[in-house]
Amino acid sequence: MKTDALIEHLSQFHPKGYDLSLGRISELLAKLGNPQKHLPPVFHVAGTNGKGSVIANLRAILEAGNYSVHAHTSPHLVDYHERYRIGHDKNEGVAKSRLVSDDMLAEALGRVADANDGDRITVFELLAATMFVLFSEQPADYSIVEVGLGGRFDGTNVIDKPLVSIITTISLDHQAHLGNTIGEIAFEKAGIIKPGCAVIIGNQPDEVREVLENIANEKKCPMMIAGQDFDYYEEAGRFIYQDVDGLLDLPLPNLRGEHQLANSATAIAATRLANCGIDEFAYENAMRGIYWPGRFEQLKPGKITSGFAEEMEIWIDGGHNVGAGEAISFELKSLNDARPKNLIVICAMLNTKNPQQYFAQFAALKPRIFTVPITTSEHGIPAQDLVRFARDAGMEATACEHLDVALFQAGEINGDSRLLIAGSLYLVGEVLKKNGTLPE
Repeated sequence: MKTDALIEHLSQFHPKGYDLSLGRISELLAKLGNPQKHLPPVFHVAGTNGKGSVIANLRAILEAGNYSVHAHTSPHLVDYHERYRIGHDKNEGVAKSRLVSDDMLAEALGRVADANDGDRITVFELLAATMFVLFSEQPADYSIVEVGLGGRFDGTNVIDKPLVSIITTISLDHQAHLGNTIGEIAFEKAGIIKPGCAVIIGNQPDEVREVLENIANEKKCPMMIAGQDFDYYEEAGRFIYQDVDGLLDLPLPNLRGEHQLANSATAIAATRLANCGIDEFAYENAMRGIYWPGRFEQLKPGKITSGFAEEMEIWIDGGHNVGAGEAISFELKSLNDARPKNLIVICAMLNTKNPQQYFAQFAALKPRIFTVPITTSEHGIPAQDLVRFARDAGMEATACEHLDVALFQAGEINGDSRLLIAGSLYLVGEVLKKNGTLPE
């Protein structure tokens, strides 16, 4: 694709990682006419866990309400185009967004690179600037923008007046960039809170909620806090949401896991605080239609699944920190309570994560672990090193030279088994590509 070739070319001159600063991207955007000032009203989303799921909920809700929506997420699973969804023209009779075309993305990225003219910058900042160009030039009712890393100095944080700033659950992650305590990380995430602009605070530890609430109050922001201003629960197989404006009795969201109730509730609260005028019928349709690949979902039939016995359940999840491990282990326990099976885990992780704490979340399930390298990033933990973390957490573990070997060995295990492929979005992307079931 044109875009892949262009990004590969740009990567030879600019680093792919993060160099947190607003100066470089601000200068570049000024050369481009400050497109960030001309976006449709923005929902700006930061946090450690659940950002993508909240965005998937937001998009589903707004589109069910017949609004046209742009959405930016990162990273992608298989292809850079996944990061940019462009809202359809409602004159075509449908509000659903579509992934940006290769021609449109390559043309916009080319203009951004030309404007930068070789100046020092990161690839992420070039991609973020491309998002601002695309979203400012295509009509839509709303934009949803995911923070890449942190908040205060993230390349997306040049949005002066978001419609709503949303901060999902915060836990320890990216300490090298954001701080060593959960309070320090919360302060960085709170950088997206802007004076007088509405704020949604999702489920948080007390220390985090206090930091976020204090900053929002100092900036005189209208605010809704999970557990205080809105609540939610499952009852009789239904999803109940409640706030000061009333109660919604909805289908369970089309994303598996108790933690997804929190993500759906956070998105609902954001649309209600923003007075988007969504009716209960639209919320119902949205819950049934939410789609967000690679987040604790059962792998669809494809090349990988065809190599296993029919009774083998294969699940994938890109969560890669302690909070994600805790949520997924809870869901696996629920599955096991309903139908006991041996648990097999194929895992890969980046060297910015804490593997031993992640593995510790699964200890009670006594899984058999196979570790594999990440083939699409130079920052992966070698499989031989990762296996030591699993063993230190008390689990039986084997290092495999690549994914195919791990899949073969998992298939050789006798007994009724459940397979989880997890620990990295890079690994999930590789699995989806190999399976032939790409994100849509």
